Amino acid sequence: MKILFVFYVPSGGVETLNRERAAALRPAGIACEFLYYSKRRNLLNHEDTNVYITNQDYEIQQILKNGRYDAIIITSDYSGMERFRRLGFKGKIILEIQGLGPKSTARAELKKAIPYVNQYCNGLLYPKTSHIGALFNEFFPSKPAFAFNNCFNHNAFSYKPLPQKNKPIIAWIGRLEDNKNWREFLKIGSGLLKRNLNIELYMFEDPSLSTEKERKDFNNMKHTLNLDRHLVLLQDVPHSQMQHYFSRIGDSGGFLCSTSKVEGAPYSLLEAMSCRCPILTTDSDGVRSSIIHNHTGMYYSIGNIDEALRQADLLMNNVQLRKQIIDNALIHLKTQFSHEQYRKHFCSMLQTLGVS
Repeated sequence: MKILFVFYVPSGGVETLNRERAAALRPAGIACEFLYYSKRRNLLNHEDTNVYITNQDYEIQQILKNGRYDAIIITSDYSGMERFRRLGFKGKIILEIQGLGPKSTARAELKKAIPYVNQYCNGLLYPKTSHIGALFNEFFPSKPAFAFNNCFNHNAFSYKPLPQKNKPIIAWIGRLEDNKNWREFLKIGSGLLKRNLNIELYMFEDPSLSTEKERKDFNNMKHTLNLDRHLVLLQDVPHSQMQHYFSRIGDSGGFLCSTSKVEGAPYSLLEAMSCRCPILTTDSDGVRSSIIHNHTGMYYSIGNIDEALRQADLLMNNVQLRKQIIDNALIHLKTQFSHEQYRKHFCSMLQTLGVS
């Protein structure tokens, strides 16, 4: 069986998901191939599978003809379903939503998707994100919807013992855009530095996915908060190196800080958990499948910097709580996000939709 997965760019969580599920589905005899409309950077993390980069109809039509796919899963691009039908694809099409930004944006986009879903879509897929599930029920009540956790191979991406830093590292991962809420991270970092000047701030980002204005605002705020000497900006870090960074962050006594307003199912949290790096996060919906407060991570109320600083203090200085969270997070990851579970749910979805 062959499945084509479609997304805009090979970057971020969707690229990680595609790489993971290719490995997860291979033992079931499912060959995964990937089509991205454009590539904004040279770095590609895919291996051992066919990856196509094109947004040209005639090239996509040739890919479909040669691939003879049993199904196509399109992530986010709901209007693309009409395009693939027009280009001759007659198999099952599944629309996948991993996250569409703020809830208002998700509502507006999925409302616009109604005619495309009704006419061209066979099923809907999402990773247990409650606000997406509610919108699916509201807008597409007659379409089969499937919700299951994304998959993660903790054996392939795991803790690496390295020389320890003598300064706690507080890390953030994302795009410099409003929903990722980078401004809040800078405020939290500034507050932590007032308590401990030895702290280092790491920000991992993809510069191809930010606007010139957002970049300017970031640099201005960083300078205003006197963070220039304390903040390290890490761009386009290869995925294979991130396990080393997460391990070092955890061993330093620091943590990963997620400040997002709304998330789908962020892979950065699973990757940190696998590398024994604890997490402080906003309750941004999609994180609930991985973060359980005071058990596998910690929450703070979005916008409440004082609460974030209190929780950060507990996470960094309460040794027993920190160890429990790190240990519990790893167990949770192994039991709830395994390749085996994903493969079982995915195959059941295909069977329900009549893909064989």
